[in-house]
Amino acid sequence: MPIETIRGEPFNIRIDGPTDAPVLLLSNSLGTNLSMWDPQIPEWSKAFRVVRYDSRGHGQSTAADKPYSIAMLGEDALAILDHLGIAKAHWCGLSKGGMVGQWLATHAGKRLDRVVLANTGARMGPPDLWNTRIKSVRANGMAGLVQPILERWFSQEFRERDSATIAKVSDMLSTTPPLGYANCCAAIRDMDQREPIRAITNPVLVVIGKVDPATPPAAGQLIADSIHGAQTVELDAAHLSNLEQPAAFTTAVLDFLQA
Repeated sequence: MPIETIRGEPFNIRIDGPTDAPVLLLSNSLGTNLSMWDPQIPEWSKAFRVVRYDSRGHGQSTAADKPYSIAMLGEDALAILDHLGIAKAHWCGLSKGGMVGQWLATHAGKRLDRVVLANTGARMGPPDLWNTRIKSVRANGMAGLVQPILERWFSQEFRERDSATIAKVSDMLSTTPPLGYANCCAAIRDMDQREPIRAITNPVLVVIGKVDPATPPAAGQLIADSIHGAQTVELDAAHLSNLEQPAAFTTAVLDFLQA
């Protein structure tokens, strides 16, 4: 699809799969874009109409310099569904995308069917960490963050083994609009969904990276323990588990969505 106007702002949206299939909406992590899901699309688009978009502040979507919140990011997703005439969809979000998924399942659960929350947290502190990052990005852009982020997002073994994926993610990080990134950092800084998510009634799968330093296993387990009936799956991966373990991630999500 071309760039679509959603609530008066541009959003980059892509759709794959049969028009009459159930809809699966994907939401990217902080610092990436919709292409982070490329390894999953060939399989998922056989069974689903897969809708993915560059989150606000990322890729080719709007990156206006104004206050963002997790609620705003959730409302963006709802507006995209409305724009496309979709009443209900499955959800899969990783990291920031999982935070948006928690908000949606809490505040608009009837618009979602099954929900996948991957490598994410309900609260991401401390605030000083985010404030330092915001200040740095606003002053110096993204360049200084790329290498430290890659070292947190992927295990050393994977970084040494798959240079092509590392290069692709490095490019996504480098080209993320600094002001959009900074405002999304502020949204994450201000988020605390630990209590609200207890009200979620959708079927939920929490994907956990066994060696994820950004959202450690305990963060994923807290989410699972807070949502009645939530399932978990642990993958031998760090933060971007869909890229470090693409086959296992693809299969685990597909099995859950088709259960």
